[in-house]
Amino acid sequence: MRQFIGTMAVVVACSALASIAAAQVNPLPVLPPKPYPPAPRLGDGTPNLGQIEPNKGYWHLSQFQDYKQVLLHPGEIPYQPWAKALAMQRRADLSKWDPQGYCMPPSGPRLMTTPFPMEILQLPEQKRIVMIYEGGTHIWRVIYMDGRAHPASEDLNPTWLGHSVGRWEGDTLVVDVVGYNEGSWIDMVGDPHTDRLHLIERFTRKDLYTLRYEATIDDPGAYTEPWTVGFDIVWDPKGEIQEYICQENSPWMRRLFTEIRERVDRK
Repeated sequence: MRQFIGTMAVVVACSALASIAAAQVNPLPVLPPKPYPPAPRLGDGTPNLGQIEPNKGYWHLSQFQDYKQVLLHPGEIPYQPWAKALAMQRRADLSKWDPQGYCMPPSGPRLMTTPFPMEILQLPEQKRIVMIYEGGTHIWRVIYMDGRAHPASEDLNPTWLGHSVGRWEGDTLVVDVVGYNEGSWIDMVGDPHTDRLHLIERFTRKDLYTLRYEATIDDPGAYTEPWTVGFDIVWDPKGEIQEYICQENSPWMRRLFTEIRERVDRK
């Protein structure tokens, strides 16, 4: 069943790209001239990664379909042979089987390259951080900041978003994630991962309008060594997250059901 779901996920990549572009109605914000004001801070001195004015502002995510666009090091994605063959086949298929096209959750760094707004809510008294994503099936993730370790491997329940623990390294939030299932793609063109994926993310608010994001993908099941992507994200000081239901009016979903019906009818 897992293989069937993964295989039947997205059928028309061109239509998918068009629908994503049409759905994203939040244009890039118009920012003031540089230099930008410094990054804001919370009362305890911790960098504020979220709003500075109640109910105003979000991070304006951009789409990078192929992570070669934002690869920091090494110079090429260090695939294992099977992973490269699968990634190249998915590219040749124009990503038509992409699970996210049928409203399955993105995970890992792809959460940060689904082109819809996101917010970061810091809850220091509760010792956790919550990230809310308008896109990607309108999902959220919790990052535990209480110093806990990950559950033992035998106790981990593999999930789409994994298990996240965070810590501060100076002004950078470092998030360590394990416990992924194998249902998602790392990027839109189809770079795979296994349930051995270990992700290290770094969030640094460089100034009021700029969030630096870097992610190191360490998956010995699919790659010969860790590799890192990185890019800047823009703050929209006037934006407010809206309701977005991926399943509504989805051309990919309609196409999937049509193909299933046609296959059943042929039998």
